[in-house]
Amino acid sequence: MKFDAFTGGVEPGGLRSKDEIRILICYLLTSVGAPLAKNDLIQIITENGLANYFEVTDAVEEMAQKGIILLSGKNFSFCSAGDSARMISKQLDTELPPAVRQKALRAAIRLLDKAKREKENEVEILPAKHGYRVTCHISGGDFDLMDFSLYVPDLAQANLVKDNFHRSPETVYRMLLALVTGDHDIAAKILRNAGREDHS
Repeated sequence: MKFDAFTGGVEPGGLRSKDEIRILICYLLTSVGAPLAKNDLIQIITENGLANYFEVTDAVEEMAQKGIILLSGKNFSFCSAGDSARMISKQLDTELPPAVRQKALRAAIRLLDKAKREKENEVEILPAKHGYRVTCHISGGDFDLMDFSLYVPDLAQANLVKDNFHRSPETVYRMLLALVTGDHDIAAKILRNAGREDHS
């Protein structure tokens, strides 16, 4: 394929062809099998240095106009693979370097997993008298396994609590359960494992 795409922000091994960028978009949407927010789709590709931001944005708009990818949701902000995109992905995904495919797919799966965790485990941030009250809900499916509230002095800390909770609500649940049941060995093990993850 000819190198006809802008390369600003593209890492070594990234895509330098407009056709490759289109194939990658089809491959991603087909592989995840779920609608992706347009901004998230662009972010996955560009923040991983796989293609130039303007090239990806143009490709998404062009493919949406041609019906290759389908737009849905509020303000048509979600993209999914149409029949043409699935066909392109099936026939041409080997045109993409394996490292590019793997990197993009891993990033997409992480993003979908994060969105699922955030949807299932809600966090409410409400103004309080001298700061904010953060309430975290740990889902058990159709009911809360646990919820807890804590006070923080400012919005920055409230958002930090929210982000850290969403990173691993299951770890928070296991840790709190271990502490309130007096299982200090399990609590210590969870802390050690969390420390290793932070340094990995």
